[in-house]
Amino acid sequence: MEKLKLDELNRVSIEEFKEQEKLPLVVVLDNVRSMHNIGSIFRTGDGFAITQLCLCGITAQPPHREIEKTALGATQSVDWKHYESTLEAVKALREEGYLIIAVEQASGSTMLNTFKPQQDQKYALIFGNEVNGVSDEVMEVIDECIEIPQFGTKHSFNIVISAGIVLWDFFAKLRL
Repeated sequence: MEKLKLDELNRVSIEEFKEQEKLPLVVVLDNVRSMHNIGSIFRTGDGFAITQLCLCGITAQPPHREIEKTALGATQSVDWKHYESTLEAVKALREEGYLIIAVEQASGSTMLNTFKPQQDQKYALIFGNEVNGVSDEVMEVIDECIEIPQFGTKHSFNIVISAGIVLWDFFAKLRL
């Protein structure tokens, strides 16, 4: 087995990416503080061709070299918008027909492996702050909550790992 060279990967250009069909999914970052996490989520969003990334509250915005260290150019391909608050983003997304889902450990949450996304539905997935998770005020207005099953001693995954797991799961269930 031999690794593929970059020119053998057949990646689309930024222009082609902008025109291609997107996963009907928006990622909402609720006051995420690490610019490396933000950049990594841009890159993950590019990999799964999400519709948009919403940067809320204290979540930093491009251009910023600390975001670019991990985004590796994905800030150019993934559409993004900044909102003063996550509640403002939720309101706008709900008006656009998105089902608002927090990715959080909560009473009454649905385990990711049992969640079945519908082909005709648009989804907004909210990922919370690295320490406090999705804010309580946002949890009060969500439509649903998804939880990633965990079996170790730690209480949670890093936000980037969570985003990768959940985006892959949605992509696999909706596109494969």
